[in-house]
Amino acid sequence: MAGINIESLSGLSEEEAGLRLAKEGFNELPSSKKRSILGIILDVVREPMFILLVVSGLIYVVLGDLREALMLLSFVFLIIGITVYQEQRTERALEALRDLSSPRALVIRGGEQKRIPGRDIVTSDILILSEGDRVPADARLFSVNNLIVDESLLTGESVPVRKAAPKEGTTDGRPGGDDQPIVYSGTLVVQGQGLAEVFATGPRTELGKIGTILTTVDREETPLKKEVSHLVRDIAVVALLLCGVIVVVYGMTRLDWIGGLLAGITLAMALLPEEFPVVLTIFLALGAWRISQEKVLTRQVPAIETLGSATVLCVDKTGTLTQNRMSVRKFLVQEETCTYDPIKPIPEYCHHLVEFSILASKQDPFDPMEKALRILSEDLAETEHIHRDWTLVQEYPLSPELLAMSNVWQPPGGGDYVAAAKGAPEAIADLCHLTGEKRKDLEKNVDLLAAEGLRVLGVAWAKIPRTRIPNIQHDISFAFLGLVGLADPIRLKVPGAVQECYSAGIRVVMITGDYPLTAQAIARQIGLRNSDLYLTGTELDVLTDEELRERCREVDIFARVVPEQKLRIVRTLKSCGEVVAMTGDGVNDAPALKAADIGIAMGGRGTDVAREAASLVLLDDNFTSIVAAIRLGRRIFDNLKKAVAYIFAIHVPIAGMSLFPVLFGFPLILLPVHIVFLELIIDPSCSIVFESEPEEPGIMDRPPRRVEQGLFSRRIIGLGLIQGSVVLVVILAVYLVATMQGLGEMESRALAFTSIVIANLGLIFTNRSWTETVFNTLRRTNPALWIVTAGTLLFLSLVLLVPTLQDLFRFSPLGLVEILLSLAAGVASILWFEVFKGIYKPSWWTSGTSD
Repeated sequence: MAGINIESLSGLSEEEAGLRLAKEGFNELPSSKKRSILGIILDVVREPMFILLVVSGLIYVVLGDLREALMLLSFVFLIIGITVYQEQRTERALEALRDLSSPRALVIRGGEQKRIPGRDIVTSDILILSEGDRVPADARLFSVNNLIVDESLLTGESVPVRKAAPKEGTTDGRPGGDDQPIVYSGTLVVQGQGLAEVFATGPRTELGKIGTILTTVDREETPLKKEVSHLVRDIAVVALLLCGVIVVVYGMTRLDWIGGLLAGITLAMALLPEEFPVVLTIFLALGAWRISQEKVLTRQVPAIETLGSATVLCVDKTGTLTQNRMSVRKFLVQEETCTYDPIKPIPEYCHHLVEFSILASKQDPFDPMEKALRILSEDLAETEHIHRDWTLVQEYPLSPELLAMSNVWQPPGGGDYVAAAKGAPEAIADLCHLTGEKRKDLEKNVDLLAAEGLRVLGVAWAKIPRTRIPNIQHDISFAFLGLVGLADPIRLKVPGAVQECYSAGIRVVMITGDYPLTAQAIARQIGLRNSDLYLTGTELDVLTDEELRERCREVDIFARVVPEQKLRIVRTLKSCGEVVAMTGDGVNDAPALKAADIGIAMGGRGTDVAREAASLVLLDDNFTSIVAAIRLGRRIFDNLKKAVAYIFAIHVPIAGMSLFPVLFGFPLILLPVHIVFLELIIDPSCSIVFESEPEEPGIMDRPPRRVEQGLFSRRIIGLGLIQGSVVLVVILAVYLVATMQGLGEMESRALAFTSIVIANLGLIFTNRSWTETVFNTLRRTNPALWIVTAGTLLFLSLVLLVPTLQDLFRFSPLGLVEILLSLAAGVASILWFEVFKGIYKPSWWTSGTSD
């Protein structure tokens, strides 16, 4: 900022800031309350399964069987406990995401510039505000450079307002007025820069006073959730209709209406797929948390569903593919080049170029190129080329119309002002009015540096009479000095990540504002395909939509592209049938980020506007983190499919064994207490066990999932129904053989129930992988699986061995032969699928074309 040296500002120390934070509290507004344990319990009470359990208990009370009623009641409390645990785990994951999504702020603390969460801002903090920033607290400006702020959040007026540093006699005023020295929490910087001191945080800000709640990460109604809700509703309707039919048929044929009511309730409980909403909530919440561990924040939950379908990944070059650690590498003056070495002196013919490249830079650099030139000035601190005693008079900021910036300086001792300009070579050529051969020579020299993968800046200078400083840069008569080449090395893991994308059927497209030759050099270093082809922003503008569509099918490098052109590229790729993931960091990137199927904002260097427009935020600005998120997205959807197939599979034998006795005149096999016991296995299995399951081998060696391929595809549902039908046939066979062998009602029931429990565990183990056998999956780590398995076998043993529990479950003791028969039946019911996997592995699952 003109007239202010940021390095001279110390701000609060960390100790002072900590004390103020303890006193004032976090800089955040009161948000919606977390669900209390009582709220979760009330939600469980309203569930159809809970109501059916209570009705069953009341029936047993009417029948005088208090033990059975108390058993059902104890199961009710156990189910509530499991639900509370799952919900609390989900809430903790969402809370972690809310903390990550807190807007960031650039402050000065202890004399250093630091990016901190907005919630940690305290009064007296010094804010550094730039274009695209969301103001984190109410603050008073003391330095301003062309600062314009959108205050529509507070005023409703869409026209941004101009800000000014305070003058004598200036009052603070109210939001919405021009030339006020106050910036307000929640408003948006649309242009310029400013320094401000915070005077109000949290509920004490103007935003807090009117009680506006900012956007937070929360559970959203995704298309997948709507799909699940419709499915559960439809099945529930069918279950209730069948319940009514069973009650009537049982009552009329056996003249036992109480028994018929129990049979109907049992069937309804067996059919209700109440696990689906729980599974979806837990998978998506914990999935977002897992992705955040890979330095990627999920701002919009549907992005998790879409990650596995991405076919094109459009990325910036600088900071994403490269390290964003610029260093000055070369100078070019009048056809002569020299390589910069901090140890060696700079040749005489480069002195003027170096001097004015530094004068054209910001005093408080944040941009990596600015920082590189600042380091250069520190290397030359003891020379006559660094003018620390000059006074900055005027700044001309970079603009989309002219990609160059200029500083006007006042040397000591009077005389004319001196202007220094730097920027894109073509913009500097425009400022210097270069034409003809001079312009062609410049382009040739730029290509020479760009071919080495260097970022290229042009530098110019001018003298300005003190009597008049022009309003715009173009009115200054600049003279061209030369070119500066800056190196930005690629991130070490990017080439491997690019190859992983190709293996996964994902095309990588580089979109950069840099020169084509620079982009091509980086593309070759990272192993980008089609690195010989590129399309520039200028060429893009003259293409029709159809012509651009054809070029987009073969070009993977878009160079000299401005943010507005990214939107057209995204729309064109989508019109070609691609599922597009797009990175961006600037205010002007927001439309493209919103238009992309998956918008990915830069967390480190990105603006708050870009973050708010995106569905994902890359916390470390690293390309490899995007690839890791895609890998996790595929794993999450894979495991969700397995959980869905398992839920369909296990409900078939439970419903079948509830319906069979009613239709064929056998004694009831399953009672409500048995259904509840099975639900205690099913709920944690489908939500916790499958969610924790590691990824399938070769998950990134198969093509992306088709975006229209839903979770409840015919293949997934079909697989679940077939698995369940095989289990049902085996269990029925065991039951019929037992009755024909003369086993009593309670012994046959115990044998059938034990077989169902063993088969249930078998379904869990076989569905852990659809490409590997059970024996291969045993090498994978999944603690939740063994906890559920051990708990199931323990409770089953108690039910079979403890006389009191035998009475409650209406069982007779089983001998060793019967237990071994149940074990064999459970194993036999999944054996066919293991053989199927061995024969067809892995084409049927990895084809990515299932319906």
